[in-house]
Amino acid sequence: MKNGDGRSHEAREPRRGAKHGRWVARIVALTILLSALLSFFSGVMLEDAGYVLAVLVLVFFVLLGIAFDVIGVAVTAASPKPFHSMASHRTPGAREALYLLRNAEKVSSFCNDVVGDICGIVSGSTAAVIVARLQQHFGLQSILLSIGVTALISGLTIGGKAVGKKYAMDRSTDVVFFVGRALRPFHLKG
Repeated sequence: MKNGDGRSHEAREPRRGAKHGRWVARIVALTILLSALLSFFSGVMLEDAGYVLAVLVLVFFVLLGIAFDVIGVAVTAASPKPFHSMASHRTPGAREALYLLRNAEKVSSFCNDVVGDICGIVSGSTAAVIVARLQQHFGLQSILLSIGVTALISGLTIGGKAVGKKYAMDRSTDVVFFVGRALRPFHLKG
């Protein structure tokens, strides 16, 4: 059976599969690079850090994960309609917002899976450093401290993401437009 472009449906599938395979390879490479960079940043910051700086690093990674989760959800929930109108009036950031929406699957995957998962892993390792230091400083060997800190961080992360998802769904246009304006200096094409 021929499609509108004269090729059969079966003839188009291998090209889509190859394109998706390249996307997966790029996202794996990007994940490895980002993970290494964020882990390095965390390690450098925690090397001789006191408790306050260690907790600030932890809070940074939790908030970063929540923020990218909000972006990933907003991109999948937003309608392109207002951005088409803004783009026709040359509103700064509207073209970039449309680019994000046209690539919602990839943007969501990057924000929710790549950045979100990396932040979860790095915040977990940061929490482990904090727990180890607390145990060493206070002479505690209790597993209850580790369980308590892990439970607290999990609760704050998941609770923050739940609040963020609601906000992203209710204000998806605002979130996508904010990100579009932030990306404007990079002149996304699409």
